[in-house]
Amino acid sequence: MQFRDLKKQYDTLKPSIDASIAAVINSTSFISGPQVKELEDRLAEYVGVKHCITCANGTDALTMALMTWDIGPGDAVFVPDFTFFATAETVAFEGAVPVFVDVDDATFNMDPDKLEKAIQAVLDEGKLTPRAVVPVDLFGLPASYPEIRRIAEKYSLKILEDGAQGFGGMIGDKRACSFGDISTTSFFPAKPLGCYGDGGAIFTDDDDIAAYLKSIRVHGKGSYKYENIRVGLNSRLDTIQAAVLLPKLQAFQEHELEQVNGAAAAYTELLKDVVNTPMVPEGYLSSWAQYTIRLENREQRDGLQAALKTREIPTMIYYPISMHRQKVFTGMKLYQECPAAERLCETVLSLPMHPYMEKADIEIVAETIQDFLMR
Repeated sequence: MQFRDLKKQYDTLKPSIDASIAAVINSTSFISGPQVKELEDRLAEYVGVKHCITCANGTDALTMALMTWDIGPGDAVFVPDFTFFATAETVAFEGAVPVFVDVDDATFNMDPDKLEKAIQAVLDEGKLTPRAVVPVDLFGLPASYPEIRRIAEKYSLKILEDGAQGFGGMIGDKRACSFGDISTTSFFPAKPLGCYGDGGAIFTDDDDIAAYLKSIRVHGKGSYKYENIRVGLNSRLDTIQAAVLLPKLQAFQEHELEQVNGAAAAYTELLKDVVNTPMVPEGYLSSWAQYTIRLENREQRDGLQAALKTREIPTMIYYPISMHRQKVFTGMKLYQECPAAERLCETVLSLPMHPYMEKADIEIVAETIQDFLMR
């Protein structure tokens, strides 16, 4: 059993992926080939925004968004305490201060009430300027954007949506990667839409922001390759990765998103009376980057992980260390306690999950969990 079965996905999509890669090789347009622009157009249309700017990876996507707003020293940027390191890392890399916000136990995402309290704490101290909030669409579920947008507007903050895990998710009729003033995603292979290497994208409706991002992803270029009008990065999505993503995007739209939601529903039906299963609020749709259950404590979680391993069932712990406890942030002021994030670090366990998962495998996983917890 695979945790996320990329081999099975490739076997299913092999003819279209191979043909798409071969077209790039035959054309030798390995950098900025026509497939990149085609992918950007299709991604923007799917998400429902005006512009998509691809780049080398999801971390660069966050960095480039922060550069757009000139985030830097003296600025406070609010990030969830329970997330992958890049969300806070990119803020610190720009010289700004990541302010850690506690999350909701049930959704794993930033708690809007805790966000407002963190903003007030920073304002009361008077040393930093609140500039932006970076909600994360963790495990595929969009963050609470209606509430976060209200708070952001109240305090004149920009919203940078970290949709690295959330591509395909929805609130009502709006897609993930359309909720921020700028939104980003990652095409790391295990993501809901993944390539065969690193890749990322940035989404915006703002023409000026789009033009700036297109410039800084290629060394701050101006009207042509050898005119440089600002300091930028080398952060292009290569053409072969775009070629991989084009047929995968089509499959994602046509059946994978529906299939992964079917797998999640099967898990929930089998496990809802045995363990804390993921909660999807009414009106929301998850793209299920992970299917993550919560156990009672660390001992039970680790015991279950070991029991699953004996049956060759792979699992992962996302994430064992909260942001404010990472060594690199030692000594940084904590503007609020984050008990929910710390509980999750001790109790979460992610199960095998992908669009091509067989019902029989889901039943084996559920049976093993039931046997362990009921003995």
